[in-house]
Amino acid sequence: MEKQKNRREFIQYSTLGILGLLTAGGAILSPHLKADNLLLRPPGAANENDFLALCIKCGQCEQVCPYHSINLADITQGHGVGTPFIDPLKRACYLCTALPCVLACPTNALNHTTEEPQDVKMGIAVFKYSNKCIGISAEEVTRKDIDRIYTHPHTNKLENDILEKLEKYEDKQCTICADMCPYPNSILAIEMIDDNTNNGKRPQINSLCVGCGVCAELCPSGAIIIEPRLSYEDYYIKGKRNL
Repeated sequence: MEKQKNRREFIQYSTLGILGLLTAGGAILSPHLKADNLLLRPPGAANENDFLALCIKCGQCEQVCPYHSINLADITQGHGVGTPFIDPLKRACYLCTALPCVLACPTNALNHTTEEPQDVKMGIAVFKYSNKCIGISAEEVTRKDIDRIYTHPHTNKLENDILEKLEKYEDKQCTICADMCPYPNSILAIEMIDDNTNNGKRPQINSLCVGCGVCAELCPSGAIIIEPRLSYEDYYIKGKRNL
């Protein structure tokens, strides 16, 4: 009888312990579960609710991306597990002319009317940390700044071309974010303007920025972030924020 009682108590407390761990785990993960709508989606993504409904998590967009920009979400990114997203700090979208990710999508989760870079609306770049910008401080780009990008994918010619272009900035004043922007006629998306501090220059985000993330990826100091799902008007005119 005593043995049965001990067994019941063991089961009872073990169950409570497991439930406690699950509850704690939920508390830890809850910020991530709520953050799924902040993911930077590939070009042509439908609005978030439609995107999650339409995406069949086939991974075709990831497979055809020549820059290895697209990842598939796991549980830490929210309830859209298996859906594609881009982490611009690891590898941004380089706005391929043919947008193969869109062409590969079988369900229109990536809308097929998005046919060229000018059609893309992923988000908006934000020059958030001006105190970090080495363009403003007129510091030169160092070898370390360039080597940091070598940790990002570079297994084909397109990716190696990025590195070759970056090499040219070593020991020069930084204008990388504006110069490397892949948007056609990139000055319409981002440009460097004079800053009165130390005879430096600062980036200015312009109205045709599509939020591809290249400026954020390549910025040596992390001064630029990307706000997913917002337009220039949303952020700079209406003052709407995702973060």
